[in-house]
Amino acid sequence: MATTAPTAAPHTYGANGTYPPHPEGLIGGNHDLASVGDKIASVVTMETPTPKAWWPIFLVGFGLLNGLGIALLYLFYAGVGIWGINQPVAWGLAIVNFVWWIGIGHAGTLISAILLLLHQKWRTSINRFAEAMTIFAVSCAGLFPLIHMGRPWLFYWLYPIPTNMAVWPQFRSPLAWDVFAVTTYFTVSVVFWYVGLVPDLALLRDVAKNKWQRMIYGSLALGWRGSAIHWRRYEKLYLLLAGIGTPLVFSVHTVVSFDFAVAVVPLWHATIFPPFFVAGAIFSGFAMVVWLAIPLRRFYGMGDFITTRHLDLCAKVMIATGFLVSYGYFCEVWMAWYSHSLYEWESTMQRMWAGPYWWSYWALITTNTIIPQLLWFRKVRVTEWMLFLVAGSVHIGMWFERYVIVISLSRDHLPSSWGRYAPTPWDYLTMFGSVGLFIVMFTVFLRVLPMISITEMREMLPFGQGGRDGHSVMENAK
Repeated sequence: MATTAPTAAPHTYGANGTYPPHPEGLIGGNHDLASVGDKIASVVTMETPTPKAWWPIFLVGFGLLNGLGIALLYLFYAGVGIWGINQPVAWGLAIVNFVWWIGIGHAGTLISAILLLLHQKWRTSINRFAEAMTIFAVSCAGLFPLIHMGRPWLFYWLYPIPTNMAVWPQFRSPLAWDVFAVTTYFTVSVVFWYVGLVPDLALLRDVAKNKWQRMIYGSLALGWRGSAIHWRRYEKLYLLLAGIGTPLVFSVHTVVSFDFAVAVVPLWHATIFPPFFVAGAIFSGFAMVVWLAIPLRRFYGMGDFITTRHLDLCAKVMIATGFLVSYGYFCEVWMAWYSHSLYEWESTMQRMWAGPYWWSYWALITTNTIIPQLLWFRKVRVTEWMLFLVAGSVHIGMWFERYVIVISLSRDHLPSSWGRYAPTPWDYLTMFGSVGLFIVMFTVFLRVLPMISITEMREMLPFGQGGRDGHSVMENAK
């Protein structure tokens, strides 16, 4: 007698044939396991046409990247004298851009690692492209100290490589600390990102339409077959990497803040710098996540997965970290006044209105403290164009914050040594070129890898739709 294989329990549909809305508003639409995979994977397999907006964005980035190439060629030919750096402002836009990019790179690991450990389900829709953002931003950041050295081809001297010349790094230099902090952060971020990609790469291998895609994704999937032992090892490793990455979020920008804090310079030599820098990094990092999430929703139709709930929560994180940053600004002024330090107070007055760069200080206060107060209104947090403008204000403000710190060197202890600093066109070409590098890397990423984790999105689905109701990987790690 023929037997019939048992069939899975039917999904629970609503009265009108649709699934009920996600209870926490983290997934929209009418999705099940198949539709989640099809929607995200079809972007990579080219079944979904590339949005028209992709090409102009890519070409703008490519043009800026070419500008970066020209700037670097001339830099290697003529030396760092083509920049506006001088005495007393020996650090110009190179370190401003370095710290700015490192800050942007913070949100990816924060979302992936810390929110995973805290069981925050809303990380699922944004963690993948946020991790990519981290890797690309840190790559852009690493460019600046490299070309600032004057002899970038000798960069490996910054590592303690034994040689018969007995050349060792200067371990008392904060710049040497940067090398170890940034390299460690970049390495862990890449490994964390890649491990999270493995199940999705296997899925792309299985649905690929041509031989080359199957070969490439199959090689990258490392033989993943989705067996129980694969899942168990994957979940343990993913959780372990989250545990390793969490302290790095705080350590890397703390070390970067030491570039300034260990110098005996008024307004720099302060213990508030490490937490101040970390809060600012998360602030700017989430602003960049918002800047990436809104176009993805708009151009790729990912509004079902990146919902207004995600935008709302990102905006709330920006409010909290924005207040920490503003508290740092207040503390600087308060400590200068309350300490009765002549040098601190004079430097504060020079920064705020007596010096030639007072306008940059008020530009950062306006863009970092005043404009983000609009996020108190829910309408601003969930309206794409309003939130996009506020996040853009944060980007400008956080760049000016680092600019104001660096430009303080123009007025030091001795009026006889005061000087002026003005970036040259080569400074700006290098800076905007790094933006082009980021745009090119991110747009290419959208074409070749899933921008949202298919595996974790499927887990986010309620039981009735085939998911595990947000049963995160860490709960399975035994």
